[in-house]
Amino acid sequence: MENRSSTLSAAKDNLNVAKEKVERISKSAQGWIIPLARFGFAAKGVVYIIIGILAALAAFTGGGKKTDSRGAFGEILSQPFGKILLGAVAIGLAGYAVWRIVQAILDTENKGSGAKGIAVRIGYAFIGAIHIALAFSAARMVFGNGDNKNSEQSSKEWTATLLAQPLGQWLVGAVGLGFIAVAISHFYKAYTAKFREKLMTDQMDDKTENFATRAGQFGLAARGVVFGIIGGFLVQAALQSNANETRGLSGALRALEQQSYGQLLLGVVALGLIAYGFHMFVLARYRRIII
Repeated sequence: MENRSSTLSAAKDNLNVAKEKVERISKSAQGWIIPLARFGFAAKGVVYIIIGILAALAAFTGGGKKTDSRGAFGEILSQPFGKILLGAVAIGLAGYAVWRIVQAILDTENKGSGAKGIAVRIGYAFIGAIHIALAFSAARMVFGNGDNKNSEQSSKEWTATLLAQPLGQWLVGAVGLGFIAVAISHFYKAYTAKFREKLMTDQMDDKTENFATRAGQFGLAARGVVFGIIGGFLVQAALQSNANETRGLSGALRALEQQSYGQLLLGVVALGLIAYGFHMFVLARYRRIII
């Protein structure tokens, strides 16, 4: 018992030391973390608008394509001054990741240390890690070192890695259920418009506030559909112990297209992803960001 108590005490001490270090860093870096976080929201907005436009073109005109974040990076890179533009996106995504990690460690959203609060904060850290990976991927493309993998290929690889571990099927299934839980949370936020609580609505006029609400609701619902599909395929991969069942964002959009009235479904979700991009622009300007 004494050993266990001393271990727990040491862990708490280490956590407190880490928290104090992050607090010092965040205070000294407050002047650049907040602008970078806002820039990160805008960068996410650009990526989602590109993904949505390409998917909408595929649904309504037969052109375009079903792609993901890395595909959107490629589109940016192909434009005039593409390296500069993609470099800016990479910096924005990195800034957004730093802010999410600070959120997780310092509990700037006051989620608390209960089970629910810890779960939410772990989610913030996970989001931060994902955006670090995206920023790194964008930076590699800027310097010509991209690996040309899309999200689906990467998803299959890490799913295969997880399946090869002890309790691998359970791990993959848990990740799939996590995606489904996020999808449900998106639907809930879209229905209740709870995201408005984090917006500085007092700085908006009526038209801006209405646009912010509708874009957020439509965008979150569309993203919820995509996350739900990704989660469903992950659960299927777990049940069948087959990594090839995994789908990324582009695979989720293709799965939509293969349903009855698939072109219409794909088009609606594509427009929703565009709306989510504009929702990110709203957050870039009006989101309350506390460090």
